[in-house]
Amino acid sequence: MTDAPRHPYVQLLDRIIAAAEAGDATDLYDIYTEDAVIWHNHDGRETTVAQNADLLEKMAQWVADRRYTERRIHVFDGGVVQQHVLRGTHRTTGEELSMDACAVLYVNAEGRATRLDEYIDSAQARKFRP
Repeated sequence: MTDAPRHPYVQLLDRIIAAAEAGDATDLYDIYTEDAVIWHNHDGRETTVAQNADLLEKMAQWVADRRYTERRIHVFDGGVVQQHVLRGTHRTTGEELSMDACAVLYVNAEGRATRLDEYIDSAQARKFRP
């Protein structure tokens, strides 16, 4: 492990993950620009930060012990890509869940996220719902 500081784009990802794991979306409004878009491959829809924040907080009601594992990160000019596995325990059934995912975060010159493209397996994602 290195003591070198993490790239600012990776720090944004770290903050998004911390918010998701805690079930507290408050920080998302400081991470994203006001007009940022979050897109999901499984439905092709673009959502707002507020809609994404609402889903993140609902997820905390459905899935306990959320954690992002096996993070593989690549920084590129203007953004960062992360592949990961989201894990947790379904609050109703007690089932251990996992979902493979990939997120592409675009960052502006001011260091704020303007867009997140999220790629997930919809069959795995359905198990995370109530």
